[in-house]
Amino acid sequence: MCLAIPGKIKSIEYQYDGLVRIAKVLFGGITKEASLEMLPDAKEGDYVLVHVGVAISIVDEEEAQKTFQYLSEIGELDELVEHSQIDRDGGSCPI
Repeated sequence: MCLAIPGKIKSIEYQYDGLVRIAKVLFGGITKEASLEMLPDAKEGDYVLVHVGVAISIVDEEEAQKTFQYLSEIGELDELVEHSQIDRDGGSCPI
């Protein structure tokens, strides 16, 4: 099954001589990079849905929190972390 995970944009940087926007996205204590090429209006602090390393939609905070809670309740978040190359932050920060 393919799914998109909600996360909050912590920071945005430009790579490849300023041609590509890459965000550091926080997924409830897990930080991962995601391309913002499909979302030119995305900014720091926005919540986005990320699928295979690409932010595909901006969502509101309430929707992001609900989705993240459902993933945690069904145990999918731990499985996603185990099968990815995601780095965990040290803190216990919500989305």
